[in-house]
This record gives sequence, C-alpha cells and structure tokens, in this order.
Amino acid sequence: MASTNHISAQWLGGMAFESTNPSGKTLRIDASPEDGGEGDGLRPKALMLSSLAGCSGLDVVSLIPKMKLEVRDFRMDIAAELSQEHPKTYISVRLEYHFYGPSLDHKKLERAVQLSVEKYCGVIEMFRSFAAVDHEVIFHDE
Repeated sequence: MASTNHISAQWLGGMAFESTNPSGKTLRIDASPEDGGEGDGLRPKALMLSSLAGCSGLDVVSLIPKMKLEVRDFRMDIAAELSQEHPKTYISVRLEYHFYGPSLDHKKLERAVQLSVEKYCGVIEMFRSFAAVDHEVIFHDE
C-alpha cells in the first residue's frame, strides 16, 4: 500500500498561510511585497528547492557515517531557472554539493551524491518530470 503525506494550510490573512507538516511542525508561507504579501514567510517555489536540498542532503549525510567519511561541513546550493511564460515553472535546476574538511575522500563523496541523485532522492526524480536537473560536487580541502 502506498504511503500518503497530508498537510494543511491555514490562511492567516493577506497573502500569508501557515502550513502544517506530518511531523507537527509548521511554517509560514507568504508572497513578496511586490506580489501583494508582506514578505514574512517562505515563497512556495523556493520551498520546492528547499525540499529538493533537504531530500538529497538527508541522503548524503546518512551515507557519510556508513561510508566512514570525515566531513567537517557540508552545504548545498541550488539555482533554478524559471520559464518566462505563466504559469512560471522551473525548467532547469543545478545542485551544487560543497564538502569541507582536511581529509575528504573525493571518490566516496562523489559516490554518496551519485546514489542520492540517481537512486534515493524521490524529490529529484519528481523534478526530472518537469525540469532538466544536473549537479556538481565541489571539494574544499583544508
């Protein structure tokens, strides 16, 4: 049987909503001032990119101890291009995986990213249905 996620979004007035999560946590969603909001919340399309980073990032950090890797710090940067016409949708997405540390195992870290990108991250797979997705692994050896 397939699992189902359920959230709710409660309108707070203006252009703001409070959205729940299956964990019980909430977040605020709001439009930018130029779009009629107060800018006091996360933007919906940017949240999609945060979901992408969270999904793949969780995969990678779960593999770091399993692969016995030493990583001092890890960051992801994502840039996404929107279409010109409405509805504006992402047409391309580039993920950058930045690893920091004195003794980074480049080959194993690239493998951890590859496993997330090609096998484990369902959000990346969803993005592939509407956007070109590519990635780069960047090492900051100290």
